[in-house]
Amino acid sequence: MLVPATQMLQKAVEGRYAVGQFNINNLEWTRSILATAQDCNSPVILGVSEGAGKYMTGFKTVAAMVSAMVEEMGITVPVALHLDHGSYEGCYQCIKAGFSSIMFDGSHLPIEENIAKTKELVQVSHAMGLSIEAEVGSIGGEEDGVVGAGEIADPAECKKIADLGVDFLAAGIGNIHGKYPENWAGLNFEALAKTKALVGPLPLVLHGGTGIPEDMIKTAISLGVAKINVNTECQLYFQAATRKYIEAGKDLQGKGFDPRKLLAPGAEAIKKIVREKMKLFGSIDKA
Repeated sequence: MLVPATQMLQKAVEGRYAVGQFNINNLEWTRSILATAQDCNSPVILGVSEGAGKYMTGFKTVAAMVSAMVEEMGITVPVALHLDHGSYEGCYQCIKAGFSSIMFDGSHLPIEENIAKTKELVQVSHAMGLSIEAEVGSIGGEEDGVVGAGEIADPAECKKIADLGVDFLAAGIGNIHGKYPENWAGLNFEALAKTKALVGPLPLVLHGGTGIPEDMIKTAISLGVAKINVNTECQLYFQAATRKYIEAGKDLQGKGFDPRKLLAPGAEAIKKIVREKMKLFGSIDKA
């Protein structure tokens, strides 16, 4: 059974750890992440971008697949199915499709428009029993066509969005999607601390979790980050394992070309990185 992310993140704030959001792209990715969460006894958030949703033929397909897999695999840890960087229209599509959580990314909008649309979606999602994430200060880099300049969120604007009743908040602190450049300035912990002081116990979200040094991850968690998103790192691990399999010629041996065998090394690699992240975030045995 899918659940909203609210309770698992509130527990994370109280316990000073973070829950990982791992983006899914197909059945193999979903199965690997669910199996690892169950094995680690960790709550988990499955993130779905609008691009990934379209790739998997639509949000209804994704919701049906994930719900069925949770049941068929006997998953007992808390699992939230969450729209990642959702548009206004995408949020309504996921609400209707059966997601348990949504994110409205209004960070690219004037703050008053961000507030108005977030307020509306908070009311609708809560009426339907869903959790909702909002964003202030765009995340740097590009993900599925969503481009951000990596702005530092204004703590005062974060407070305005938090007061609308959102369940968790993404505040830009210099983090970016994708690989981090060598000249990256690092996370702005001063801005994070100021935001936390204003929003109180509200769980904060760190997007762009791939490539952030472990010490920065731990500091961010100590300052109130309770949800950390990982996508690119899973892609890189999947790619490396698949390349190794093919370059070794294993796809030419016997029935190594069978998609179930061809994709297996990548699926196992995802399990490895998800387990490593859950250990780093501190969510193991917190289900």
